[in-house]
Amino acid sequence: MNPLTEAAIKVRENAHAPYSNYKVGAAVQTDDGTIITGCNVESSSYGLTNCAERVALGAAVARGYKSFTAMAIAGKNGISPCGACRQVIWDLCGDIPITIIGDAGDKTVHMSSVLLPQPFDNSHLKQ
Repeated sequence: MNPLTEAAIKVRENAHAPYSNYKVGAAVQTDDGTIITGCNVESSSYGLTNCAERVALGAAVARGYKSFTAMAIAGKNGISPCGACRQVIWDLCGDIPITIIGDAGDKTVHMSSVLLPQPFDNSHLKQ
């Protein structure tokens, strides 16, 4: 197993998921090889819950990173990023490989362009 997938699996243990009991871990790799992690943090007001993918990317941005090469996400039954996460991944990372890891250690890899076809991005904002 590579360090990126190991980091996603390990940080999943830190998830705060008292309502769904659905723990997710994510790890993003920067262009210099640094790995930054995040886990889901649930709120009793479900709409305020923070997904692991956006927590990891937010932590990376807060540390000054702006370029990313890969992401790994670990969750029960091979989780897939929600629509909001897919958009943020596209905005911050562009077309990167995303490894999805299930409980049994099963892995699939998808490019972010496959997870979010025809994305809305800053090219649509130019006048």
